Amino acid sequence: MSTSTSEASVSTDDLKRWLIERSLAEGFDIARVTRPDAAPQAGVRLAAFLEAGFHGTMDWMATKADRRRHPHALWPETRSIIVLGMSYGPDHDPLDDLDKRDRGLISVYARGNDYHDVVKKKLKAIARDFAARTGEDVKVFVDTAPVMEKPLGQAAGVGWQGKHTNLVSRELGSWLFLGEIFTTADLPADDPEVDRCGSCRACLDVCPTDAFPEPYRLDSRRCISYLTIEHAGPIPRGFRQKIGNRIYGCDDCLAVCPWNKFAVAGREAKLAPRPELTLPVLEELARLDDPAFRQLFRKSPVKRSGRARFLRNVMIAIGNSGEPGLTDSAKARLDDEAPLVRGAAVWALSRLVPESELASLAYKRLAEEDDADVRDEWQAVLQTSA
Repeated sequence: MSTSTSEASVSTDDLKRWLIERSLAEGFDIARVTRPDAAPQAGVRLAAFLEAGFHGTMDWMATKADRRRHPHALWPETRSIIVLGMSYGPDHDPLDDLDKRDRGLISVYARGNDYHDVVKKKLKAIARDFAARTGEDVKVFVDTAPVMEKPLGQAAGVGWQGKHTNLVSRELGSWLFLGEIFTTADLPADDPEVDRCGSCRACLDVCPTDAFPEPYRLDSRRCISYLTIEHAGPIPRGFRQKIGNRIYGCDDCLAVCPWNKFAVAGREAKLAPRPELTLPVLEELARLDDPAFRQLFRKSPVKRSGRARFLRNVMIAIGNSGEPGLTDSAKARLDDEAPLVRGAAVWALSRLVPESELASLAYKRLAEEDDADVRDEWQAVLQTSA
């Protein structure tokens, strides 16, 4: 967006001060400025991440790597980047809910309306006012665009990339949505933030699946957030028990960060958790058909994953529940139209049903099942009971 008119000339310091005040008034908790060339190592680290295959099946990261490596690849005319942060800190530690095995644990960020929509709307409002005030061109970006927002956030002084690879703020901890405004305006840059993790390795040690081969490196293929959101096929057997009751994402490495703050005052109301998405009952989730799934997750990022992937996760959580009362919920999904759900239901039953009953069920179902992945799940049941 751009405009050909501007107000009388003001100093860049005054303009930056106005921009920060405008951002805070719009609901952001922090706004800082950096240069497009302020994070030169970001592209090198991205290349190493991709070379190691740590992106798993997220092919879009590789196909857009050239655009992601440097902000000028997205927009060559960029002279300044405003990085804005908005806290979504919960009012209590989500790790306290891991023992509620009859409930599903949805990552804190996904319990309210989709932050992409909320944050982008606010970014556009700020950018529109900034363009009208200055006559400069602007572009806005949220997570879905190929922007290396965490390195830019550190370069701008919003926070630093912790050992869990997420941005950590001294004021807001690890619970932070980011958005960026690129502009042709030449604004005074802020000092970068320094790494304040020190010797702490709480985020590394808490990871249930050992997804961090070393500090500051994440192997997405082992990450529960990746497995429950991005991964499209059956969840590898070695990770299923470790998922516990996490049905969408994982907050463990964020939640243990000692810089965290809980119950953030004045949090953006549109990002507040919806009661129906806070510890939903697994038995009820298991009954969701496609219309009901879409209705429950309206305006939620969970909706984008699709019903089959989500119900796969629910079946894994039911298998980990240790609740015999959820057996019928898993059995009902053996006839689900999605092979992904049927296969996960088989695994859930293998954890809840006596071996003799399970073997009889396996022989019957194998004769009727034509999907290779589901058949593999039944064969695994028979091998275990042999």
